[in-house]
Amino acid sequence: MISTQKKNFEFNKNVLTLLTGTTVAQAIPVAISPILTRIYTPEDFGLFAIFIAITAIFGSTVNARYDLAIMLPKKDEDAINLFALGFVITTIISFCIFILILIFNENLVYYLGNKEIGIWLYFLPLTIFLTGIWNILSNFNNRKKKYKILAKATILKSILLASLQLCIGYFKSGVTGLISGQIISNAFVNIKLILIILKDKTFVSKISKTKMISLGKRYINFPKFLVWGVLANTLSHNLISILISMFYSVTTLGFFSLVQRLLGMPSSLIGQSIGQVYFQQATKEKQKTGRAVKTFNNALKKLLIIGVPSFGFLFFFTEDLFAIIFGENWRMAGKYAKILLPLFFIRFVSSSLSLTNVIFEKQKIGLYINLILLISSTGLLLYSHFLDFEFEKFLYHFSILLSLEYLFFLIYYWYLAYRVIR
Repeated sequence: MISTQKKNFEFNKNVLTLLTGTTVAQAIPVAISPILTRIYTPEDFGLFAIFIAITAIFGSTVNARYDLAIMLPKKDEDAINLFALGFVITTIISFCIFILILIFNENLVYYLGNKEIGIWLYFLPLTIFLTGIWNILSNFNNRKKKYKILAKATILKSILLASLQLCIGYFKSGVTGLISGQIISNAFVNIKLILIILKDKTFVSKISKTKMISLGKRYINFPKFLVWGVLANTLSHNLISILISMFYSVTTLGFFSLVQRLLGMPSSLIGQSIGQVYFQQATKEKQKTGRAVKTFNNALKKLLIIGVPSFGFLFFFTEDLFAIIFGENWRMAGKYAKILLPLFFIRFVSSSLSLTNVIFEKQKIGLYINLILLISSTGLLLYSHFLDFEFEKFLYHFSILLSLEYLFFLIYYWYLAYRVIR
């Protein structure tokens, strides 16, 4: 009983530490959003959404997902070698992407259907590299329970991002401020976190090529299955943004991207914090008992307590809130938000617990889940385009279909956490 209470206290404490950092970090861009929507146009936000979508697609897999394997070994020596392996792979893949963009820049601009994005494509490899490095840094610090360091880094990145987007946007029109702010803030924080790790000479001395290769083989299922699963998941979230700009307009994408940014905030703010701590503690529970149901139920309860009233309130007031806060020109985004609220709620709960697949090394099942999301979301958009649906009609179908899918996935995660592994 005392042990259970102690675990719950530690869980809550760790979540609160991360949550404090991410709350401040997310509050800053939300606070300046009414200013940004008056500095930048919906088209600017649309172009920024295309850039972020491409970055997310490649950035989520650029380290072959060895970043998630960092949590699993019992020895810290193995963890630092997985960190180094992820760094090397990220560097190589980012360089290859740079070469491909040099060769095929004009072709990419043609298929994206927007000339203005052309110059920014050259900055994609750097942004992808920084995203990959952030992933391995985040998971390494999570393993070491350096939650305060992660919280401070998240806040610092947000402050830099907001400051740069405001300052550059004030003096220069167009998407420049949005994209350059993203790149510079990521670079600064990554360098700061890497320097902290390099100070520990003991860790660095344990890195060896032989160990990296050995661990790469031990956790080969991460690049073999999880990469494709995460890629499918990222595509399901971001490929749709690219297709919206092609099938409808960049302005429509601008409205849609603002909705994603704001309604996705609880997932990146609260859900990610709970998910990170859940990942660490559920892994420990699984190592001891063979299952993770206590940690799962604890996390699920917190997600529901937070999610139900928050999303419930927004459902009744979101359209007017968008118009009042961001300007009447953004009322359409409020209409989109109301349609998508049920989906964002169930995704907030389900996605926060999706690392259950990683904990039980069910990467192949994770691949299938994400393929379902990819095929259903893009297939529905293509179907809607073929039948010439208005964008709002597409959103209704999109919200219903994916809500049902995420609910089914949540039930599966609970079943997986409940099973006893012998």
